[in-house]
Amino acid sequence: MRVFLLFVLLLWQLPVSAAVMLIYHHVAEDTPRVSSVTPAEFREHLRYLRDNNFQVIGLDVLIDQLKTGQPIADNAVVITFDDSYENNFTTAHPILQEFGFPYTIFISPGAIDERVGPVLSWPQVKQMADDGVLVANHAMWHEHMARPEQGESEADWLKRMQQSILQAEQRIKEETGQSHQWLAYPYGEFSDALEALVSKLGFIGIGQQSGAIGPLTKLTRIPRYPAAGQYADLKDLSQKFRTLAFPITGYLAANQVISSNPPVLRLEVKIEDFKAEQLRCYAGSEVLEPTWLNASTFEVKASKPVNRGRSRYNCTAPSLSKRGYFYWYSQPWLN
Repeated sequence: MRVFLLFVLLLWQLPVSAAVMLIYHHVAEDTPRVSSVTPAEFREHLRYLRDNNFQVIGLDVLIDQLKTGQPIADNAVVITFDDSYENNFTTAHPILQEFGFPYTIFISPGAIDERVGPVLSWPQVKQMADDGVLVANHAMWHEHMARPEQGESEADWLKRMQQSILQAEQRIKEETGQSHQWLAYPYGEFSDALEALVSKLGFIGIGQQSGAIGPLTKLTRIPRYPAAGQYADLKDLSQKFRTLAFPITGYLAANQVISSNPPVLRLEVKIEDFKAEQLRCYAGSEVLEPTWLNASTFEVKASKPVNRGRSRYNCTAPSLSKRGYFYWYSQPWLN
């Protein structure tokens, strides 16, 4: 009995708090549904966060907590937008001001400079920045960044990626005075080599793979939950606020750019607040039973090759200490 009580006490002391970051693109009724929420849906999301006492914090606050090891509130939510769309200013910005919620926009300065598509203007970006919006880097031209183009050497590719990142950062600083050194990967595509470059440049890397954010989250592949299209439904979205970040201590085989198909995912994790036998992974509808290589390392592999383009494995396990919460990890693949 004493051992059992000690076990329960230890569970209560575990650092199982986590934050969730949301990614939006369009807030409009006349844009592609896959990347859009309507203004009514967006208001519903924000109202839910307010009425259920979630702590909507700025990305700067979360990054500082992650870098310094400060505690992360498990009701923390960060709001972000990608792709520099004008409706972020005309529609989303007034709604967010009404709620008083901080947020971040990731922009591609080249698209704004050249007026490519229905994008923000620099005066609009400046107004948002003056209103307290955080403005950050989405590469210069919203290009595919994860690997060299056909016929391009790795050295030339890395030089081009460095130029894109630094040039975008400089343009943002020139226009807004802000320079956070946060890069949201266009299309959510990254690779081990790109992560290494981002780290070398002193940047934080942010993806589009789903998952919660915890103290051990790798700072070159921070996850975000999509909140548009099929994911805009509040019944589905509210479940994501009850997820926790797997305490991953080693990404042993987790390069998004695959070298064999089907790819192998191999992770080292701290098993404290979940049971190893309850961990399950999925490739679409296929259940992937993990193979435990030792007490803390598992791997999974689908029975069939993944499709061309982008795909993923998802892994989950219920929390022992937080009823109704579950751990979630999504591994993106680029074939």
